[in-house]
Amino acid sequence: MKRIAIFPGSFDPFTNGHLDVVQRGSRLFDEVIIAIGNNSSKQRYIPVEKMVHIIRHLFKDQPAVKVQSYKGLTAEFAREVDAKFLLRGLRNTTDFEYENTIAQANRHVNPELETVFLITSPALAAISSSIIREIHKFGGNVDSFIPFRISEIADSVS
Repeated sequence: MKRIAIFPGSFDPFTNGHLDVVQRGSRLFDEVIIAIGNNSSKQRYIPVEKMVHIIRHLFKDQPAVKVQSYKGLTAEFAREVDAKFLLRGLRNTTDFEYENTIAQANRHVNPELETVFLITSPALAAISSSIIREIHKFGGNVDSFIPFRISEIADSVS
């Protein structure tokens, strides 16, 4: 049986921390699907379609890593793509408290779904998408925090 994991998130933007989790997770699973949640009520910094394109390009040489956007419950999406594992990165104890609650809810919706936590590499633990967005909004350079050049998508960010 193929071990499929989804790595869900808004990835707005996809960070070096996210990249690290996917690379490490791809050694544990046969396939990792980077699942970009599409919440129409939430204003994104980088459009979903653009982020899907960028992430696909990052993993173009890794056929076991796929990228897909989805709407609705993560646990239901996992069922749709036959994923039995949900991959999450933990930076700190605050992340654990939050992720533990979500893992329990996901397990209630989809009892076959097992959440696997990877501890973030220490050098990447301070990185968060929200901090990156804030730095970029005010003209700061974020290139060392993300695995692509923000200038490539400058026309699509606010």
